[in-house]
Amino acid sequence: MKQYRIRKDDKVMVITGKDAGKIGKVLKILRKKDRVLVEKVNMVKRHMRANPYRQQPAGIMEKEMPIHVSNLMVVCNACAKPTRVGYKYTEDGKKVRFCKKCNEVME
Repeated sequence: MKQYRIRKDDKVMVITGKDAGKIGKVLKILRKKDRVLVEKVNMVKRHMRANPYRQQPAGIMEKEMPIHVSNLMVVCNACAKPTRVGYKYTEDGKKVRFCKKCNEVME
C-alpha cells in the first residue's frame, strides 16, 4: 500500500487546476485511485432524484469530487505556508512528520 504525506484532517492547498490556490481540509483519502476528497474544492453539480427513505429531496446538489494527490500540498500550521513534508524520529523513537520550511513538527 502506498504511503501518502497527506492525512485525514490535514489542511491542504490546491497547486494546479481550476481550483488552484484554494485551501481546504482533507475529508477522505481514496488510496486505490490516488485521490483525496477536500472540503469545498472541486465542486460539481449533480442532478439528484428524490429518495423518501433517506428524506432526500430532488434537485440539483453541489458536492465535492476527489482531486489527485499530486495536485495538493500540505499547509503547515506553524508557518501557514504550503510545504513539503519530511519524516524524522524523536528522542523517544517515535516517527513524526515535519515541515521542510520551518522544521516544525506537524501533528
